[in-house]
Amino acid sequence: MPREQASFPINDFDVFKRQMLNWANRFNICCFLDNHNYTHTPNRYQCLLAVDAIDTFRVPVSNPGTMQALQQFLQQHNDWLFGHFNFDFGHPSHLPDTIGFPDAFLFQPATVIELQQHTVHISCYHHTPEQVFRVISAETPASAQSPAITPAFTPRISQADYIAKIQALQKHILRGDCYEINFCQEFYAASAQLNPLATYLRLAAASPAPFAAYYKTGEHHLLCASPERYVYREAQTLLSQPIKGTARRDTTNVHADELLRQQLFNSSKDRSENVMVVDLVRNDFSRLCLPGSVHVQELFGVYSFPQVHQLISTITGTLPSQATFAAILEATFPMGSMTGAPKQKVLELTSRYETVKRGIYSGTVGYIKPGGDFDFNVVIRSLLYNAQTQYLSYLVGGGITFYSDAAKEYEECLLKAAGIKKALL
Repeated sequence: MPREQASFPINDFDVFKRQMLNWANRFNICCFLDNHNYTHTPNRYQCLLAVDAIDTFRVPVSNPGTMQALQQFLQQHNDWLFGHFNFDFGHPSHLPDTIGFPDAFLFQPATVIELQQHTVHISCYHHTPEQVFRVISAETPASAQSPAITPAFTPRISQADYIAKIQALQKHILRGDCYEINFCQEFYAASAQLNPLATYLRLAAASPAPFAAYYKTGEHHLLCASPERYVYREAQTLLSQPIKGTARRDTTNVHADELLRQQLFNSSKDRSENVMVVDLVRNDFSRLCLPGSVHVQELFGVYSFPQVHQLISTITGTLPSQATFAAILEATFPMGSMTGAPKQKVLELTSRYETVKRGIYSGTVGYIKPGGDFDFNVVIRSLLYNAQTQYLSYLVGGGITFYSDAAKEYEECLLKAAGIKKALL
């Protein structure tokens, strides 16, 4: 049975978006993706919302048969699919899992809504688009109300321990075990009473980002302000836009801010980290794209966000006609910007030196369209919340090379968390 579809005019984009979010939050499963009017190319949608699962693919912990099961599920559902893959998908971790997102989760939604500046397009089963539009239009807009209590976060490791771990990893680099590694640390609050949707709206206001997401599966919540795309498919074109290189912004002084931007662009350290990841993505793409088709479309592009400037590169390749989503995931995941190189050795070191399972952090959230095109982000700059256990967490990290200054890397972690902290004030 095909989806019933219709489009409707709207008067106020922001009001309808918040009405839509309030309505969506009533469902046990929902996924809201927002580009916040950034024009990062390619740019397929402004806002997408999916709610109410008709069918689901769920993997608590991945195993050798997972990829085959995933591809079978995709073959059975030539429809919209939304969901996530944990960082640990494909290489299960022994570390403690503090939030509890399953390693993989996709759902076929009963209702999909595309919101544009003056129009909303609704496609659904079970109800007519007119019914859904009327219900949403009658909703009270979601509010970014202030929290009653600001959670106090505790670092999972001390600054001294962080620096010691970075120095230990640099010894591995010196021995030739790897040449770059992304190392992450957790800050957490236990017994945190949180309104996840209101907090997401504050996070979005403090750090609007092109790959933002409000994502809920039961008690698990992701409040995401990600600036980074993992992988995008349009017909036979595959594209990735890894970020490596961060500089703070000075929004009070235009000239000082431009100087910081130029310093990032000219930084030999950040260029070195970025090109390492570009080479890793090129290598991943070459495993499945047509020979000679993998190209670096943009190298060292500087993009500005509310708290930081970022160094972003764009890699493209041409897929053979038989390339499947599962094959693409297997060749490219986890993404190079959140691992390092060589990838397999870095994953071993990550499991050895980090203290908690990353879970959905530095994993990916996104959608697959009917026909197989897709777009997935990199889950960074995010709050993770388990409403049942009242455990609230955020992780931050950075790329470590032999030339990294451990104390400065710690400062960069705090800079990346600035937008998250603003959402909780």
